[in-house]
Amino acid sequence: MENLGVRSNLIYTDHGLTGTNRARPGLREALAACRNGDTLVVTKLDRLARSLRDAKDIMDELTVKGVKLSIGGSVHDPTDPVGRLLFNVLAMVAEFESDLIRARTREGMQVAKAKGHLRGKQPKLSTAQQRHLMEVHRAGTHSTAELAELFNVARSTVYRTVQRQSVDR
Repeated sequence: MENLGVRSNLIYTDHGLTGTNRARPGLREALAACRNGDTLVVTKLDRLARSLRDAKDIMDELTVKGVKLSIGGSVHDPTDPVGRLLFNVLAMVAEFESDLIRARTREGMQVAKAKGHLRGKQPKLSTAQQRHLMEVHRAGTHSTAELAELFNVARSTVYRTVQRQSVDR
């Protein structure tokens, strides 16, 4: 962002959040910091919003405040009809790109599931360890907390294993 002329103290980021989520603290702070005559700078439009509705809402908010938008160094004036047209086209492309990514991800997960590669989280205990845990549990010599410590797992894992093994019988 500094290469786009933004001072480091004016850079707002959201770590671990995507443009699909409108409720982002960094975005909220950046929009709140904008004043009449300012220019909001984003590296790419999909960093600002991934849906046409969110992009339009943000652009309307910027227009009311009298703030211009710079996307990767290209300034879009929300009051100019051509600037508004270009922004809307870019927003549609960003939403389309996001929809494509979502569709490809779903398709990839379906293929992986069909091939048996998508199994979810693996159990903490092997089958042999589960059998041993059940033997000790049935003997009644150890409490759940002691079993958890003995097998180096959480108590919830012990409860879950006992419940699953009891259902499987």
